[in-house]
Amino acid sequence: MIARLLLPLLLLWSAVVVAQDVRPLTLDEVLRSSAINAPQIVEALTRVRQAEGRSLAADGAFDTVFDVDAQSRVAGYYDGSYVDGRATRPLTGNGGQLYGGYRVSRGTFPIYEDKAYTDRLGEFRVGGLFSLLRDRAIDERRGRSVIAAGDVDVARLEREMVAIGVQGRAIAAYQNWAAAGLRLKTYRSLLALAEERRGGIGRQVQLGARPEILLTENEQNIVRRRSLVVRTEQEFDVAANALSFFLRDERGERVTPPAERLPDTLPEFRASRPVGPVDRPDLRAITARADQSQIRLALAENELKPRLDLRGELAYDLGRTGLGGRSRDGEEAIVGLRFSVPLQRRQAKGRIAEARAEIDGLLARQRLIADQIAVEVRGIVIAAEGAERTAELARQEAELADRMAAAERRRFQLGASDFFLLNLREEGATDARVRLLDAQARATLAAADLAGATADRVRLGLEGTNVP
Repeated sequence: MIARLLLPLLLLWSAVVVAQDVRPLTLDEVLRSSAINAPQIVEALTRVRQAEGRSLAADGAFDTVFDVDAQSRVAGYYDGSYVDGRATRPLTGNGGQLYGGYRVSRGTFPIYEDKAYTDRLGEFRVGGLFSLLRDRAIDERRGRSVIAAGDVDVARLEREMVAIGVQGRAIAAYQNWAAAGLRLKTYRSLLALAEERRGGIGRQVQLGARPEILLTENEQNIVRRRSLVVRTEQEFDVAANALSFFLRDERGERVTPPAERLPDTLPEFRASRPVGPVDRPDLRAITARADQSQIRLALAENELKPRLDLRGELAYDLGRTGLGGRSRDGEEAIVGLRFSVPLQRRQAKGRIAEARAEIDGLLARQRLIADQIAVEVRGIVIAAEGAERTAELARQEAELADRMAAAERRRFQLGASDFFLLNLREEGATDARVRLLDAQARATLAAADLAGATADRVRLGLEGTNVP
């Protein structure tokens, strides 16, 4: 009894699962899959990770360093031992550093190591080095860190350009697959008309109402239309194979879409028209590279400056007076200056000339790409508008051709038309439907090109994905 009740439920559930598995494949599904699993995008992501690793390594120049120096005389006239620990922290806003340490000694030391003496509980000290001219505004450590951070920005922008190109090709592959499938359905419908008409013509020939040659002519039409179906089936299989490069499962494996997932109509795809200058990732990448060149120029100009460093240290000894005497007791404050100046500075001048030439080249390239983008976008807008108008005219033509074919079929059934004219009307309507599909596909491809040229992340299915 329970089995009889469960059987209908299991059949219903199976039908639901099958219906879910053969739901029409949408463009959004393809774009989501491509944005996450396309090999080119995954490869570009690895380059971003490499740049992030280099940036992290460059920031390591600002890591706090702790070191300890210990020494003990195990033989000889002197028996002195000491331990000296020190932590150093580079400054992020200056080329200098801060440090703090502690040292303690026991025993006696020769005169040339007199500074090793401390009081009984050792000595604490803190100090710093500050750059006043060279390395004050920028130094090698900060310059490398900023340039490495710029490399991360460039890698992310290049990855976005790769993603834009991949998504544009994914749209084209999907539209080609959908158009090929709908063309196949159109030609199969045309073939079905001739096959359905075969029986009626045969009965009319037997009754003497139609000549026997009409059967031969109909068979000829069937063979011709079947050849169209076979050729279009091959095109559909090729398009499905091409689409599998962008449609992937959770593991990144290619998925060839089955014919059952073909949509009923060709999905429409539109892109918004730009209202001002287009801000594309490749243009921003050049700006980021120009910023890096400005940092290199600043580093080269920094080398021209003389070095003037201020250093200071505070020290405090603890405990009873040690073997070094009272000269080690209490606090100490030390202030010093260091000055040096390069005389010829040819290396710095050469780097300045190189950096300025690089900046000029990048600015010229930026202007060139901006002009190319403007011309490209305008050309695509013109092509998209023309393709949309052509698709609208093709739609009107297809509707009129369908009406003419339907009217001719009624006339043929009433005996008011001949078989030759009927075939012309049907094939003309089919050709108009195919031209409509082709025109709609061209309009979609033009819109996809426009979305790529304007970096429309929303229309390309990149908004909300892990693409930066």
